[in-house]
Amino acid sequence: MGHDTDRHERRGRRRFGRFFEHGDLRFVVLALLEEQPRHGYELMKELEDRTGGAYRPSPGVVYPTLALLEDEGLIRQAADPEGGRKLFEITDAGKAEVERNRPMIDGVLQRMEDVSRQAGPGRPRLARAMMNLGMALKNRMARDITPEELDRIVNMIDDTAAAIERS
Repeated sequence: MGHDTDRHERRGRRRFGRFFEHGDLRFVVLALLEEQPRHGYELMKELEDRTGGAYRPSPGVVYPTLALLEDEGLIRQAADPEGGRKLFEITDAGKAEVERNRPMIDGVLQRMEDVSRQAGPGRPRLARAMMNLGMALKNRMARDITPEELDRIVNMIDDTAAAIERS
């Protein structure tokens, strides 16, 4: 493995190289909004789910993309029955843009599906569970802890690891 790859993996980036080429995310977001109106968070979750957890876009990527698509008239804010969060829907101009770029979009969606299969089933759920464990440990260690409590936590983690290895 090269130095650059090691650095990306250490920083928690995906294992499958650069996921989207320049401009691909814009078209994938349009295609997802063509399926149904969505909130920004729902788009992030859908992208993560469709890649088996291999790609997790940040709000700093998704929301500027949504703002750009809205400025271009390709999407608009829709009435949200839940209220509060911004719900986006595709416009007729956005649908036309999707149709003009359908082969490229289908190719990117196929890559996402391929990566999801490589990532294996359940990866997003495992990543969420690991994140929950990490946050629980971080929060617990931020408070005073006795040596006995620490031993109990370490034993729980060791027991869980052993149970996973046996399963």
